[in-house]
Amino acid sequence: MTDLLRRIEDIVAPTIVGMGFELVRVALSKGGTLQIMIEPADGRPMDVEDCANVSRALSAVLDVEDPITDAYTLEVSSPGIDRPLTRPKDYARWAGHLARLETSMPIEGRRRFKGTLLGLDEDCVRLRLDDGKEAAVPLEAVTKAKLELTDRLIEEHRQAQEGAGQTH
Repeated sequence: MTDLLRRIEDIVAPTIVGMGFELVRVALSKGGTLQIMIEPADGRPMDVEDCANVSRALSAVLDVEDPITDAYTLEVSSPGIDRPLTRPKDYARWAGHLARLETSMPIEGRRRFKGTLLGLDEDCVRLRLDDGKEAAVPLEAVTKAKLELTDRLIEEHRQAQEGAGQTH
């Protein structure tokens, strides 16, 4: 993560947390889009109104702090079903699901991994690879990680949406 992204994270995190959300990821594209990915801290599903409310609040905070000198577009979104894995707790929460990881350096002779998440153990992401072997990838070496879209993941998401609908 660059110093600019860390600074933006430091600026927006208090507002996001204060509004009842968790910060998942901050990214700035070459095209000038500042993407801030959030999810409700209580685990309920996101809706468009959540994104709009947080976007308005963050826009005001970012206008005051002005961390980006060039023009940019603010985009507040949810992680989606095939979400990125950005925090240590994500690896435990999504254990049992299929994921892809990329690393900054070769681990066991490779930089790309695909397998079933087994969790996080002593700062290593554990995966069961397609060949049945297990891999331990140091969390600090992971540069990109995301869930793979599977029928099981879609079904879990559908059930969560239905459960949230019944409580409203």
